[in-house]
Amino acid sequence: MKNTYSPDILNCLANLSSDEVFTSPELANRMLDLLPQELFRSPKTRFLDPCSKSGVFLREIAKRLLAGIEEQIPDLQERIDHVMTKQVFGIACTDLTAEMSRRTLYCSKQANGEYSVSTAFHDGQGNLLYERCHHTWNSQGRCEHCGASMGEYLRTDSRETYAYPFIHKSIKEIFHKNMQFDVIIGNPPYQMSDGGAQASASPIYQHFVEQSKKMNPRYLSMIIPSRWFGGGKGLDEFRKETLNDNRFRIIVDYENANECFAGVDIAGGVCYFLWDRDHKGDCLFVNINNKQRTESIRKLNEFSTFIRRIEALHIVQKVLSKKEKLMSDVVSSSKPFGLRTFVRPQESGDIILRWQNGEGPYKRSEITVGANMIDKWKVITSYVGYDHAGNPGKDGKRKIFTKIDILPPGTICNETYLVINSFGSKEEAENMVLYMKTLFFRFLVSQLMYSHHITKSAYQFVPLQDFSHPWTDEMLYKKYGLTEDEIAFIESMIRPME
Repeated sequence: MKNTYSPDILNCLANLSSDEVFTSPELANRMLDLLPQELFRSPKTRFLDPCSKSGVFLREIAKRLLAGIEEQIPDLQERIDHVMTKQVFGIACTDLTAEMSRRTLYCSKQANGEYSVSTAFHDGQGNLLYERCHHTWNSQGRCEHCGASMGEYLRTDSRETYAYPFIHKSIKEIFHKNMQFDVIIGNPPYQMSDGGAQASASPIYQHFVEQSKKMNPRYLSMIIPSRWFGGGKGLDEFRKETLNDNRFRIIVDYENANECFAGVDIAGGVCYFLWDRDHKGDCLFVNINNKQRTESIRKLNEFSTFIRRIEALHIVQKVLSKKEKLMSDVVSSSKPFGLRTFVRPQESGDIILRWQNGEGPYKRSEITVGANMIDKWKVITSYVGYDHAGNPGKDGKRKIFTKIDILPPGTICNETYLVINSFGSKEEAENMVLYMKTLFFRFLVSQLMYSHHITKSAYQFVPLQDFSHPWTDEMLYKKYGLTEDEIAFIESMIRPME
């Protein structure tokens, strides 16, 4: 008789999108391994997946519990019924994922169906619930709970509203009684369209983390994008609160999301964590990059943003110890001259406007922002970085900047570019360009670049220099006392520019 390959169906699911990613059984078990294993040997431990899509977390939890409490409940069917009714609970993301999750957990899309593994349920949902929710719109046309745009998600027909129950209702409303959970674990949706230009989207995963913490479980574990370390629209408060929360016991970070979710491209990578209600102290931070694993015990809040690589942290500490003025003090905000990306040259004008595809005349009288820079030499770079989604290339290195250029006096630019600095002489501007092209400069910027955009805040680790003379990497390495290993690390991360 020939051997047949029978794969786990949950390893074969196509992702709904890069915003709603299915978790593989292997990854779910790596997250469950972070928990104290005695939890699975107690018939009283209660688990919740508040954002169930495939049901993989609940299935793997149930398997561990069925093995762990065998001595307390020897009869298999009695043990199955106990686990399914008393210990594992889920809230699905959509009607579709509710049916998928029940098939995974109960082996039937109806918990009380003919083929359900449990004989104790009297209704079809069991403990894996989903009820269609609606957004609560404020006067600005945004949902008060998740920030969704009324223009995108105001639906009265049968289409999904994506008003996820866990962050739109209380647990009492969902389960019709107050419930306390020992463990909350899951893989929440990552973002949703916010109605902005060019398919703009806002993160939503932070709401699942925040809501879970409000429920005060003993343990919380979720897998989320790592972009919160240093960027992300609307994540400033979440980042501040997370970095100052010393209940985070472990964070496992993948710089390239492909190493965690095969075939999924998520800017800035992904991470999963263990939050322990009774832990008060430093965090074990595990970084995985190109299959190389690095561990360090860290305080998360040393800086207002988080530096993922311990080697990079030591370099940044050396640079900042000199307490010099930083480039973020001089880099312009977006729209350095108040002009949006779509602004184009006019028919006539007394200055020149640089836009993405060329130059043309513009009226000086219409410039109300950045007017003091118009008659200076300006160093500019594209607001969009070179590296796709902020990720390194196949060689593991990043280039960072798409374009660096100099605008002469009388020339301005639209929002496509940031003005990095402005000068009274061309020589100073040229020396600024040479500084920006160094591996040193671009390495420091890369520590705060978690998407394809490079904002003003990405320059807060880069020291300002004297631009009366040019700078080379060798000069900078010597000035900041970098070791051979630190230099080698920078050179392993950043690609030279021509």
